[in-house]
Amino acid sequence: MDNARLWPILMVASALTLVCAVAAGVSASSAASELTRGPTGAELEAAAHREVAERWRTWEAGRVFPATLPYSAEQGGRERARRLGISPHTGCEGAVDDEAAPALAASGCRAVLRATYIDALRGVLVTIGVVALPDEDRAVRARSAFPADGRPVPGLRPLAFAGTVADRFTPEVRQQGSVRQSGPYLVLTTAGQVDGRPAHAAEQRPTVFAFAAEISERVLARLSAPRMPDCAAEEWQC
Repeated sequence: MDNARLWPILMVASALTLVCAVAAGVSASSAASELTRGPTGAELEAAAHREVAERWRTWEAGRVFPATLPYSAEQGGRERARRLGISPHTGCEGAVDDEAAPALAASGCRAVLRATYIDALRGVLVTIGVVALPDEDRAVRARSAFPADGRPVPGLRPLAFAGTVADRFTPEVRQQGSVRQSGPYLVLTTAGQVDGRPAHAAEQRPTVFAFAAEISERVLARLSAPRMPDCAAEEWQC
């Protein structure tokens, strides 16, 4: 059963807090001025980056993984992939293949969020995985553990849901994968067919899986786009 709000949400007074630190050793006369001044441009930019890096846990699950995601259809026009479910588990262990796990651990993986979608024709399943890293440099390093040529292994492990059309979405079914990176996030996909046929027995039609990377890019773009703090807005405290 789908649930759009599963992992814990950690907020401070239901606001995103921008802290203006006072440097040690500031004289008493200048301290008052430092405490009452507005944030500098550099501080606002740093706060924006911190806010992006925390979205994996401050955003509700349904905001990270919308109920539907648009994509370009093979025959032209637009279609929508529909979300089947979101995993309540956010641990890094077990979310990717064993060959790739050490690279995530070495890069300081903070969480892996996963959701499974089905295409509009209800023939292809896609699990999207959001990997949260501490910063962009470590996200870039972690990306090298995953194939850039569409091979699904080593990669994200599929997320199956018993009693649904995704109940046979096992690692053996995977036929294509992708990896994208922006800011402190990797977004991985793994795709296979609904009928559960093993990859070695399936007709190889890479184009039917092309939409997987497209919808993952939409998830990544929303999650990683910086937003400058607005000190006049209620959600920011400056």
